[in-house]
Amino acid sequence: MKAYLMYPDRDLDLEQPLPFNEEDLVQDLELTTLWNAMARGDKFLYRVAKYAILTGLKNPEEIGYRQEILQDCLSHPEVIREMYQIPIEAMENKRKNWMGIFTYHPSGILSSSIEMMEMFLDELRKLRRIAEEHASTFASRGFRAFFEMIQKELDDSFFLEAIEHLKALKFRQGVLLGARLGMGNEGKDYVLLKMPEKKRRSVSDIVLRKKPVYSFHISEWDDAGARALSELKDRGINLVANALAQSADHVDSFFRMLQTELAFYIGCLNLYEKLKEMGCQVAFPSPAPMTERKHSFRGLYDVCLALTMKQKVVGNDGRGDGKELVIITGANQGGKSTLLRGIGLAQLMMECGMFVPADEFSANVCAHLFTHFKRKEDASMKSGKLDEELNRMSDIVNHLIPHSIVLFNESFASTNEREGSEIGRQITSAFLDRHIKVFFVTHFYEFAHNFYIQRDERFLFLRAERKSGGKRTFKLIEGEPLSTSFGEDIYSTVFGNTSPAPELATQESAT
Repeated sequence: MKAYLMYPDRDLDLEQPLPFNEEDLVQDLELTTLWNAMARGDKFLYRVAKYAILTGLKNPEEIGYRQEILQDCLSHPEVIREMYQIPIEAMENKRKNWMGIFTYHPSGILSSSIEMMEMFLDELRKLRRIAEEHASTFASRGFRAFFEMIQKELDDSFFLEAIEHLKALKFRQGVLLGARLGMGNEGKDYVLLKMPEKKRRSVSDIVLRKKPVYSFHISEWDDAGARALSELKDRGINLVANALAQSADHVDSFFRMLQTELAFYIGCLNLYEKLKEMGCQVAFPSPAPMTERKHSFRGLYDVCLALTMKQKVVGNDGRGDGKELVIITGANQGGKSTLLRGIGLAQLMMECGMFVPADEFSANVCAHLFTHFKRKEDASMKSGKLDEELNRMSDIVNHLIPHSIVLFNESFASTNEREGSEIGRQITSAFLDRHIKVFFVTHFYEFAHNFYIQRDERFLFLRAERKSGGKRTFKLIEGEPLSTSFGEDIYSTVFGNTSPAPELATQESAT
């Protein structure tokens, strides 16, 4: 039996390697905040959420398959949580009541396997009951196939036959073995035989003379004889013991995979409920093939900022269809980095089949997602900060392939504007030539202006909105890069007599 609730044709494999830039993605996009919200303190949910988000899908059809299943989960959260408890109970009962097979003796293997299979049958009955009661209310291809498989494989005849087999394997009437005589009349080719059914003796059975039966009895004080008889029994039941142990392992693997794949959707339910509680909107995105250039959104926000602040935050709109380069400029603490993180988080969430933090969102999938954010000064560094930035950039270049996305956040700001702009220009131009989509937050006017004057339709320019008096709206609007970054706003905040409103200051510090 297979679950197929994460992929239409294969199981989820948690042992596959994570992206080489895992640490950068986690740090730059603050992914631990997202995973903690999905896990609610459960280490297993955290592990599955981390793996699923960092190893997203690249096929829009597979993303749509997973989205359908998640939509079913959002429509039936109680049923999904009840289903999720079944494999958990099975694993817990196994841990508490079945200590495993600590012997190589077939009789011990058989006895332990019988106990485990009887326990698993109870859990499989619960799963079939859920399928019978709720299958008709699920619409996704994944759940329909799953429930159909459960009802077909776990029908009444399956349980009746399984119970009969387990009852027979307890050998309450003894063990019937067959064997052949080998060299020196030594027994060989021991095989387990089916015990004949007991029949009522008729008159003919009593009258007719039967063939003689040769038998012997072992004394209850004959320990050596008892051991020899036990060894003969083990030879006969060896094959059936191994077969039943393999069957038990198969059911055990099914429950483990069911728990793993449902864990992703439980994490999504946890996150959805948390965001709805805060009044945050979510939407199912429209993924496009990676060869297209789509990136449009309405009301997109940084989900990790919302989870940190525990409230709804400002969303942004963008029309990036057909764009290869998006340059984001404007006033300090105006929401530029927040938008960049929101774009990265939405990309990862979309590609793993989740909803995204927006009113609407559509984008092409990418071959890989890379981030190059500025880092705080590290006193232990053996070289300069620019060297550190260039080394990280070199690692990205070594792993870049066409149709990737790179998010730059104030990169190369550790040097002067002229050098930083030239470094950024050459790198960005090279990426565009290789069909790499680039999002670049920068304060370098020379860098942004150089691309703006090219009037290339593939370029989009966003600017942090600033009202008169320096008020930030945390909205990004389309606009030409300005030659000032409004440093006087910071000066006024630090040295002036006025301070921003408390709620504004809180959000500024978060961005």
